[in-house]
Amino acid sequence: MVGTSTKVDESVVEDSSITTSFTKISTALFYAGASMLITVVNKSVLTSYGFPSFQFLAICQMFMTIFVLFFAKSLGKLKFPDLNRHTFKDTFPMPLIYLGNMEFGLGGTKELSLPMFTMLRRFSILFTMLGEYYLLNIRPKFSVEVSVGMMVSGAIIAASNDLGFNFSGYLFVLINDLLTAANGVFTKKKLNSKKEMGKYGLMYYSSLFMVLPALILVYFSGDLDKVYRFGYWLHPPFLIQIFISSIMGFILNYSIMLCTQYNSALTTTIIGCLKNIFVTYMGMFIGGDYVYTLNNFIGINISVIGSLFYTYVTFRPSSQLKSTNSIAV
Repeated sequence: MVGTSTKVDESVVEDSSITTSFTKISTALFYAGASMLITVVNKSVLTSYGFPSFQFLAICQMFMTIFVLFFAKSLGKLKFPDLNRHTFKDTFPMPLIYLGNMEFGLGGTKELSLPMFTMLRRFSILFTMLGEYYLLNIRPKFSVEVSVGMMVSGAIIAASNDLGFNFSGYLFVLINDLLTAANGVFTKKKLNSKKEMGKYGLMYYSSLFMVLPALILVYFSGDLDKVYRFGYWLHPPFLIQIFISSIMGFILNYSIMLCTQYNSALTTTIIGCLKNIFVTYMGMFIGGDYVYTLNNFIGINISVIGSLFYTYVTFRPSSQLKSTNSIAV
Protein backbone atom coordinates (compact mmCIF):
# COMPACT_ATOMS: atom_id res chain seq x y z
CA MET A 1 0.00 0.00 0.00
CA VAL A 2 2.80 2.38 0.87
CA GLY A 3 4.52 1.69 -2.45
CA THR A 4 1.30 2.29 -4.37
CA SER A 5 0.67 5.53 -2.49
CA THR A 6 4.19 6.74 -3.26
CA LYS A 7 3.75 6.02 -6.97
CA VAL A 8 0.44 7.92 -7.03
CA ASP A 9 2.04 10.89 -5.25
CA GLU A 10 4.93 10.93 -7.72
CA SER A 11 2.48 10.76 -10.64
CA VAL A 12 0.53 13.74 -9.26
CA VAL A 13 3.73 15.74 -8.80
CA GLU A 14 4.88 14.91 -12.35
CA ASP A 15 1.48 15.93 -13.82
CA SER A 16 1.59 19.15 -11.82
CA SER A 17 5.13 19.80 -13.05
CA ILE A 18 4.09 19.27 -16.69
CA THR A 19 1.11 21.63 -16.27
CA THR A 20 3.31 24.26 -14.62
CA SER A 21 5.93 23.99 -17.38
CA PHE A 22 3.23 24.28 -20.07
CA THR A 23 1.79 27.38 -18.38
CA LYS A 24 5.23 28.98 -18.11
CA ILE A 25 6.12 28.27 -21.74
CA SER A 26 2.70 29.24 -23.16
CA THR A 27 2.62 32.58 -21.30
CA ALA A 28 6.20 33.27 -22.42
CA LEU A 29 5.29 32.54 -26.08
CA PHE A 30 2.15 34.68 -25.81
CA TYR A 31 4.22 37.61 -24.55
CA ALA A 32 6.89 37.07 -27.21
CA GLY A 33 4.32 37.10 -30.03
CA ALA A 34 2.52 40.18 -28.72
CA SER A 35 5.77 42.06 -28.15
CA MET A 36 7.11 41.18 -31.60
CA LEU A 37 3.95 42.27 -33.41
CA ILE A 38 3.59 45.60 -31.60
CA THR A 39 7.28 46.46 -32.12
CA VAL A 40 7.02 45.94 -35.89
CA VAL A 41 3.68 47.76 -36.19
CA ASN A 42 4.85 50.69 -34.05
CA LYS A 43 7.98 51.02 -36.18
CA SER A 44 5.90 51.03 -39.35
CA VAL A 45 3.52 53.69 -37.98
CA LEU A 46 6.21 55.96 -36.51
CA THR A 47 8.98 55.62 -39.11
CA SER A 48 7.63 54.21 -42.38
CA TYR A 49 4.54 56.45 -42.27
CA GLY A 50 6.30 59.20 -40.32
CA PHE A 51 3.53 59.61 -37.72
CA PRO A 52 4.57 62.77 -35.83
CA SER A 53 3.71 61.91 -32.21
CA PHE A 54 4.67 58.80 -30.27
CA GLN A 55 2.95 60.46 -27.28
CA PHE A 56 -0.40 60.49 -29.09
CA LEU A 57 0.07 56.83 -30.00
CA ALA A 58 0.66 56.05 -26.31
CA ILE A 59 -2.64 57.80 -25.46
CA CYS A 60 -4.47 55.68 -28.05
CA GLN A 61 -3.10 52.56 -26.36
CA MET A 62 -4.19 53.81 -22.92
CA PHE A 63 -7.73 54.59 -24.07
CA MET A 64 -8.03 51.16 -25.67
CA THR A 65 -6.88 49.47 -22.44
CA ILE A 66 -9.40 51.46 -20.37
CA PHE A 67 -12.24 50.71 -22.80
CA VAL A 68 -11.59 46.97 -23.10
CA LEU A 69 -11.20 46.36 -19.36
CA PHE A 70 -14.17 48.56 -18.37
CA PHE A 71 -16.38 46.85 -20.96
CA ALA A 72 -15.27 43.37 -19.85
CA LYS A 73 -15.87 44.22 -16.19
CA SER A 74 -19.34 45.62 -17.00
CA LEU A 75 -20.23 42.31 -18.66
CA GLY A 76 -18.98 40.38 -15.64
CA LYS A 77 -16.20 38.69 -17.62
CA LEU A 78 -13.50 39.76 -15.17
CA LYS A 79 -13.20 41.35 -11.74
CA PHE A 80 -11.08 44.04 -10.13
CA PRO A 81 -11.79 46.50 -7.28
CA ASP A 82 -13.85 49.65 -7.87
CA LEU A 83 -12.12 53.02 -7.66
CA ASN A 84 -11.77 54.31 -4.09
CA ARG A 85 -9.53 56.64 -2.08
CA HIS A 86 -6.96 53.87 -1.54
CA THR A 87 -6.67 52.78 -5.17
CA PHE A 88 -3.81 55.07 -6.18
CA LYS A 89 -1.83 54.09 -3.08
CA ASP A 90 -2.49 50.40 -3.77
CA THR A 91 -1.20 50.66 -7.35
CA PHE A 92 1.63 53.18 -6.85
CA PRO A 93 4.25 53.38 -8.43
CA MET A 94 2.85 51.26 -11.29
CA PRO A 95 0.93 54.12 -13.04
CA LEU A 96 4.05 56.30 -13.24
CA ILE A 97 6.19 53.40 -14.45
CA TYR A 98 3.49 52.48 -16.99
CA LEU A 99 3.36 55.98 -18.50
CA GLY A 100 7.13 56.40 -18.63
CA ASN A 101 7.66 52.92 -20.07
CA MET A 102 5.16 53.54 -22.85
CA GLU A 103 6.39 57.06 -23.70
CA PHE A 104 10.11 56.29 -23.75
CA GLY A 105 9.60 52.92 -25.45
CA LEU A 106 7.68 54.48 -28.34
CA GLY A 107 10.14 57.38 -28.46
CA GLY A 108 13.07 54.99 -28.80
CA THR A 109 11.23 53.02 -31.49
CA LYS A 110 10.73 56.21 -33.49
CA GLU A 111 14.30 57.52 -33.15
CA LEU A 112 16.39 54.35 -33.67
CA SER A 113 16.65 51.56 -36.22
CA LEU A 114 15.04 48.33 -35.02
CA PRO A 115 18.37 46.42 -34.77
CA MET A 116 19.89 49.08 -32.49
CA PHE A 117 16.67 49.52 -30.54
CA THR A 118 16.59 45.80 -29.80
CA MET A 119 20.30 45.74 -28.90
CA LEU A 120 19.98 48.56 -26.36
CA ARG A 121 16.93 46.86 -24.88
CA ARG A 122 19.34 44.14 -23.65
CA PHE A 123 20.34 46.45 -20.80
CA SER A 124 16.87 46.02 -19.30
CA ILE A 125 17.91 42.43 -18.53
CA LEU A 126 20.86 43.57 -16.45
CA PHE A 127 18.73 46.15 -14.63
CA THR A 128 16.02 43.54 -13.94
CA MET A 129 18.56 41.06 -12.59
CA LEU A 130 19.88 43.70 -10.18
CA GLY A 131 16.35 44.71 -9.18
CA GLU A 132 15.31 41.11 -8.47
CA TYR A 133 18.45 40.57 -6.40
CA TYR A 134 18.10 43.68 -4.22
CA LEU A 135 14.29 43.94 -3.97
CA LEU A 136 13.07 40.32 -4.25
CA ASN A 137 16.17 38.48 -2.96
CA ILE A 138 16.30 36.32 -6.11
CA ARG A 139 19.78 35.35 -7.29
CA PRO A 140 20.04 33.85 -10.80
CA LYS A 141 22.15 30.80 -11.63
CA PHE A 142 25.71 31.30 -12.86
CA SER A 143 24.75 30.11 -16.36
CA VAL A 144 22.06 32.81 -16.47
CA GLU A 145 24.61 35.44 -15.44
CA VAL A 146 26.93 34.28 -18.25
CA SER A 147 24.17 34.50 -20.87
CA VAL A 148 23.18 37.98 -19.69
CA GLY A 149 26.82 39.03 -19.86
CA MET A 150 27.00 37.86 -23.49
CA MET A 151 23.86 39.80 -24.41
CA VAL A 152 24.99 43.02 -22.77
CA SER A 153 28.55 42.71 -24.16
CA GLY A 154 27.20 42.22 -27.67
CA ALA A 155 24.97 45.26 -27.26
CA ILE A 156 27.95 47.38 -26.16
CA ILE A 157 30.04 46.23 -29.16
CA ALA A 158 27.16 46.98 -31.53
CA ALA A 159 26.53 50.42 -30.02
CA SER A 160 30.24 51.35 -30.12
CA ASN A 161 30.19 51.23 -33.93
CA ASP A 162 26.71 52.56 -34.69
CA LEU A 163 26.92 54.98 -37.62
CA GLY A 164 23.26 55.86 -37.11
CA PHE A 165 23.92 57.13 -33.57
CA ASN A 166 21.08 59.24 -32.17
CA PHE A 167 21.58 60.64 -28.66
CA SER A 168 17.91 61.19 -27.84
CA GLY A 169 17.08 57.71 -29.14
CA TYR A 170 19.78 56.11 -26.97
CA LEU A 171 18.61 58.10 -23.94
CA PHE A 172 14.97 57.12 -24.51
CA VAL A 173 15.79 53.42 -24.73
CA LEU A 174 18.08 53.36 -21.68
CA ILE A 175 15.39 55.10 -19.59
CA ASN A 176 12.91 52.60 -21.04
CA ASP A 177 15.25 49.80 -19.89
CA LEU A 178 15.26 51.10 -16.31
CA LEU A 179 11.48 51.43 -16.32
CA THR A 180 11.05 47.95 -17.83
CA ALA A 181 13.13 46.50 -15.01
CA ALA A 182 11.12 48.47 -12.44
CA ASN A 183 7.86 47.38 -14.08
CA GLY A 184 8.80 43.69 -13.92
CA VAL A 185 9.97 43.79 -10.32
CA PHE A 186 7.09 45.92 -8.97
CA THR A 187 4.50 43.93 -10.95
CA LYS A 188 5.72 40.76 -9.24
CA LYS A 189 5.64 42.53 -5.89
CA LYS A 190 2.13 43.99 -6.37
CA LEU A 191 0.64 40.73 -7.66
CA ASN A 192 1.99 38.96 -4.58
CA SER A 193 1.01 41.62 -1.99
CA LYS A 194 -2.22 43.06 -3.47
CA LYS A 195 -3.95 39.93 -4.70
CA GLU A 196 -7.39 41.57 -4.69
CA MET A 197 -6.18 44.17 -7.20
CA GLY A 198 -4.89 41.53 -9.63
CA LYS A 199 -3.37 41.98 -13.05
CA TYR A 200 -6.53 43.52 -14.54
CA GLY A 201 -6.78 46.14 -11.81
CA LEU A 202 -3.13 47.09 -12.22
CA MET A 203 -3.56 47.50 -15.98
CA TYR A 204 -6.85 49.42 -15.74
CA TYR A 205 -5.84 51.91 -13.06
CA SER A 206 -2.35 52.46 -14.47
CA SER A 207 -4.00 53.63 -17.70
CA LEU A 208 -6.84 55.51 -15.98
CA PHE A 209 -4.58 57.52 -13.67
CA MET A 210 -2.08 58.44 -16.40
CA VAL A 211 -4.27 59.22 -19.42
CA LEU A 212 -5.00 62.80 -18.26
CA PRO A 213 -1.32 63.68 -17.56
CA ALA A 214 -0.47 62.19 -20.97
CA LEU A 215 -3.13 64.35 -22.67
CA ILE A 216 -1.78 67.47 -20.94
CA LEU A 217 1.75 66.55 -22.02
CA VAL A 218 0.79 66.03 -25.67
CA TYR A 219 -1.21 69.30 -25.69
CA PHE A 220 1.62 71.49 -24.40
CA SER A 221 4.19 69.77 -26.61
CA GLY A 222 2.32 70.96 -29.72
CA ASP A 223 1.89 67.41 -31.01
CA LEU A 224 -1.90 67.69 -31.33
CA ASP A 225 -1.56 70.15 -34.20
CA LYS A 226 0.96 67.87 -35.94
CA VAL A 227 -1.38 64.91 -35.53
CA TYR A 228 -4.31 66.92 -36.90
CA ARG A 229 -2.29 67.88 -40.00
CA PHE A 230 -0.96 64.35 -40.59
CA GLY A 231 -1.56 63.33 -44.19
CA TYR A 232 -2.50 59.64 -43.88
CA TRP A 233 -5.74 59.82 -41.88
CA LEU A 234 -7.75 58.76 -44.93
CA HIS A 235 -5.27 56.01 -45.88
CA PRO A 236 -6.81 52.58 -44.95
CA PRO A 237 -3.50 50.65 -44.47
CA PHE A 238 -2.33 53.31 -41.99
CA LEU A 239 -5.65 53.27 -40.12
CA ILE A 240 -5.49 49.49 -39.82
CA GLN A 241 -1.95 49.65 -38.42
CA ILE A 242 -2.67 52.39 -35.88
CA PHE A 243 -5.72 50.41 -34.70
CA ILE A 244 -3.58 47.27 -34.33
CA SER A 245 -0.99 49.32 -32.43
CA SER A 246 -3.68 50.64 -30.07
CA ILE A 247 -5.26 47.25 -29.28
CA MET A 248 -1.86 45.54 -29.06
CA GLY A 249 -0.86 47.99 -26.34
CA PHE A 250 -3.49 46.36 -24.13
CA ILE A 251 -2.65 42.81 -25.24
CA LEU A 252 1.07 43.41 -24.66
CA ASN A 253 0.53 44.66 -21.11
CA TYR A 254 -1.77 41.71 -20.38
CA SER A 255 0.83 39.25 -21.70
CA ILE A 256 3.54 40.92 -19.58
CA MET A 257 1.41 40.50 -16.45
CA LEU A 258 0.76 36.82 -17.25
CA CYS A 259 4.38 36.01 -18.06
CA THR A 260 5.63 37.77 -14.92
CA GLN A 261 3.02 36.04 -12.76
CA TYR A 262 3.88 32.51 -13.93
CA ASN A 263 7.61 32.96 -14.53
CA SER A 264 9.74 35.78 -13.10
CA ALA A 265 10.46 39.42 -13.85
CA LEU A 266 13.86 38.46 -15.29
CA THR A 267 12.40 35.73 -17.52
CA THR A 268 9.77 38.17 -18.85
CA THR A 269 12.48 40.71 -19.62
CA ILE A 270 14.68 38.15 -21.38
CA ILE A 271 11.76 36.78 -23.42
CA GLY A 272 11.10 40.34 -24.55
CA CYS A 273 14.67 40.52 -25.82
CA LEU A 274 14.68 36.97 -27.17
CA LYS A 275 11.80 37.69 -29.54
CA ASN A 276 13.93 40.53 -30.83
CA ILE A 277 16.14 37.95 -32.59
CA PHE A 278 13.51 37.90 -35.30
CA VAL A 279 12.83 41.63 -35.03
CA THR A 280 16.56 42.42 -35.16
CA TYR A 281 17.22 40.79 -38.52
CA MET A 282 13.88 41.79 -40.02
CA GLY A 283 14.44 45.34 -38.78
CA MET A 284 17.48 45.68 -41.02
CA PHE A 285 14.98 45.92 -43.88
CA ILE A 286 12.10 47.77 -42.12
CA GLY A 287 12.13 51.55 -41.78
CA GLY A 288 15.23 52.04 -43.95
CA ASP A 289 17.27 53.54 -41.07
CA TYR A 290 19.75 50.75 -40.26
CA VAL A 291 23.39 51.47 -41.22
CA TYR A 292 25.55 48.33 -41.60
CA THR A 293 29.10 48.06 -40.22
CA LEU A 294 31.05 44.86 -39.52
CA ASN A 295 31.63 45.53 -35.80
CA ASN A 296 28.00 46.50 -35.33
CA PHE A 297 26.84 43.31 -37.04
CA ILE A 298 29.26 41.17 -34.96
CA GLY A 299 27.97 42.75 -31.74
CA ILE A 300 24.38 42.07 -32.75
CA ASN A 301 25.16 38.39 -33.34
CA ILE A 302 27.01 37.99 -30.02
CA SER A 303 23.96 39.38 -28.25
CA VAL A 304 21.65 37.04 -30.18
CA ILE A 305 23.77 34.00 -29.21
CA GLY A 306 23.52 35.10 -25.58
CA SER A 307 19.72 35.21 -25.91
CA LEU A 308 19.65 31.67 -27.30
CA PHE A 309 21.93 30.43 -24.52
CA TYR A 310 19.66 31.98 -21.88
CA THR A 311 16.63 30.25 -23.39
CA TYR A 312 18.43 26.91 -23.18
CA VAL A 313 19.57 27.22 -19.55
CA THR A 314 16.20 28.56 -18.38
CA PHE A 315 13.68 26.30 -20.10
CA ARG A 316 15.59 23.01 -20.44
CA PRO A 317 13.82 20.13 -18.64
CA SER A 318 15.44 18.99 -15.41
CA SER A 319 16.20 15.34 -14.82
CA GLN A 320 15.78 15.75 -11.10
CA LEU A 321 12.35 15.99 -9.50
CA LYS A 322 13.51 18.36 -6.80
CA SER A 323 14.20 21.05 -9.37
CA THR A 324 10.45 21.61 -9.78
CA ASN A 325 10.50 23.42 -6.46
CA SER A 326 13.31 25.80 -7.41
CA ILE A 327 12.76 29.40 -8.39
CA ALA A 328 12.70 30.04 -12.13
CA VAL A 329 14.79 33.02 -13.19
